[in-house]
Amino acid sequence: MEILGITALVTGAASGLGAATALELAGRGASVLGLDLPAALENCQPVDGIRYAAANVTDEDEVGAALESISADQPPLRLVVNCAGIAPAARVLSSRGTHDLALFRKTLEVNLLGTFNVLRLSSAVIARQTADENGQRGVIINTASVAAYEGQIGQIAYSASKGGVVGMTVPAARDLARSGIRVNTIAPGIVDTPMLASLGPEVGESLANGIPFPKRLAQPAEYARLVSMIVEHDYLNGETIRMDGALRMAPQ
Repeated sequence: MEILGITALVTGAASGLGAATALELAGRGASVLGLDLPAALENCQPVDGIRYAAANVTDEDEVGAALESISADQPPLRLVVNCAGIAPAARVLSSRGTHDLALFRKTLEVNLLGTFNVLRLSSAVIARQTADENGQRGVIINTASVAAYEGQIGQIAYSASKGGVVGMTVPAARDLARSGIRVNTIAPGIVDTPMLASLGPEVGESLANGIPFPKRLAQPAEYARLVSMIVEHDYLNGETIRMDGALRMAPQ
């Protein structure tokens, strides 16, 4: 599928993976609708080809309104990239007591339910588009994590949520095959995002030392390029792709 001349929806578009993906797609000629929370969007600078809209991915009405804001005179929605997510840290049992149930629930709601909410609502829009000569109408790309496979100490909620995203990939691809919509998932390793940078350079250096090769943190732009590759590779479907430099996470 070509990126030029389509509309692409990107969640979590104000920073990190989402911001890099929005920039990549706009640079490739897509009309990008970037979703994020209102507070996150306050710091966004105008970018040609990107229109931002405030929406909580867990809210059916807000996501629906964002999709409805794509006017008939704009290019058809053919790509959705789910990048919105949170990554709290808490052990099942610690010196402070048991894992907070509300925190676990919120993590599942944002990372798993939010991804599913955007996937289900956007797939209905994509399914109405005209198919190409191969019957394809669009692509949905979700974001998991290597924590879905090797969750570290303190990642019980995050790992569960991302494991759910991985688990949705094949059945979603099968469900949407009749509509000509491909579904794939990217499972990044350690990416040099603003959230990681806030922990200090020593933390980033320590994490990089555990990566076999390349022995460095991944860059958000590399995630964005992988998104473009998946879009343009029409035979990739129902797949979860690790982008981690051969990293296998240790317990901590």
